[in-house]
Amino acid sequence: MAKLKKIFVLDTNVILHDFNSIYNFEENDVVIPITVLEELDKFKKGNDQINFHAREFTRELDRISGDNLFKDGAKLGKGLGTLFIETGKEFSPTMKASFHENIPDHRILAIAEHIFKQYKRKKVILVTKDINLRMKAKSLGILAEDYKNDQVQDLEDVMSLGITTLENFDDVKISSLYKSHEGIPEEEFGVDLLKSGHEYFILKGNSSSALAHYDPVEKLITRVEKPNAYGIYPRNAEQTFSMNALLDPKISLVALTGKAGTGKTLLALASALAQHDMYDQIFLARPIVALANKDLGYLPGDAKEKIGPYMQPLFDNLSVIKHKFNLHSKEYLKIDELLKEEKLQITPLAYIRGRSLSNTYFIVDEAQNLTPHEIKTVITRAGEGTKMIFTGDIEQIDSPYLDKKSNGLAYLSDRMKGQDIFAHVNLLKGERSHLAELASNLL
Repeated sequence: MAKLKKIFVLDTNVILHDFNSIYNFEENDVVIPITVLEELDKFKKGNDQINFHAREFTRELDRISGDNLFKDGAKLGKGLGTLFIETGKEFSPTMKASFHENIPDHRILAIAEHIFKQYKRKKVILVTKDINLRMKAKSLGILAEDYKNDQVQDLEDVMSLGITTLENFDDVKISSLYKSHEGIPEEEFGVDLLKSGHEYFILKGNSSSALAHYDPVEKLITRVEKPNAYGIYPRNAEQTFSMNALLDPKISLVALTGKAGTGKTLLALASALAQHDMYDQIFLARPIVALANKDLGYLPGDAKEKIGPYMQPLFDNLSVIKHKFNLHSKEYLKIDELLKEEKLQITPLAYIRGRSLSNTYFIVDEAQNLTPHEIKTVITRAGEGTKMIFTGDIEQIDSPYLDKKSNGLAYLSDRMKGQDIFAHVNLLKGERSHLAELASNLL
């Protein structure tokens, strides 16, 4: 017996998250409620990623649509289902008793309920990234789920990769690490755990210990020492490993994850300054998640005044580094010089889009607030000689339609694991202060 096709009804936020989402439901049919098109129309203007997605989806819909889109639908391609546009439907008595008709989400829900009742033998599923709308659908007996195409399946595995602690390790091998400048060949190391590209080790012997790094290109294990990056020294093993990746020219893509206060942004910025003569520019950027879903244009002041509060945490990190030196030191003056000549720029991420970044040290802070597609868009800006750093805390996501498994930072770490130009370090220990660490753990 042939498998009965499902019908997926898509919410607006799914398309704004991924404008190609209609092609990710295999042989099943896809329904776009007319209300979604109305909502997309509001997002067509603007320079943010969601505006781009709204425009691209509208163009794609125009390309594949025909005269029968509202009746017989449009085929999505070989092995795929059919796309339908469903016009507005009257609210059922059950919906009228609970939901206001003037709310777009409820009009989408009414269409989903109509399809659910019309196709009793098929499984009808509302796909939305809005948790509340999923709950409302389930209250009507309609199946509802998140858009899972770009979600990380095993988040715990992804976050644990990169650092391995080996207890009762051979003291003789630890001693050989200290003596060797070139490193120990993989086959002589005797550890069959080198599975994720660049790997870091905490080696604990009976009478000695060491921090080590496995280079998947050279196939060597070398000892990792605590470096000094523009006056900043790592305070623990995770920070030491992070700085090793940040300073290694062979690693052109780095992801640093961890809770607030673990030093992710500070380490990245200090490492960038320590290598300022190797790059034409240093960019430190972060996405702006607008408050109450309002565009920055609603806020008072000129462009600089609008973005100032969002960028202040980055300037705070720069201030920490500057205060490691006196006012007349060459290091202090160099930072001022880099800022004045715009070789060091702290800017919203939106200002970077569309540019080609060659020979640039590019740090993206708060990357957990980016979608997987936005992460891809940023990385594809990289030209020759560019190194990209993404930092963030997947436990602190400000976007209402992203979570720990669907955000761009987790997606990046999952998809890039094992690549020889990529390193991921998950920092666990807070170093901001005892008070900050206590609050992060207990509150």
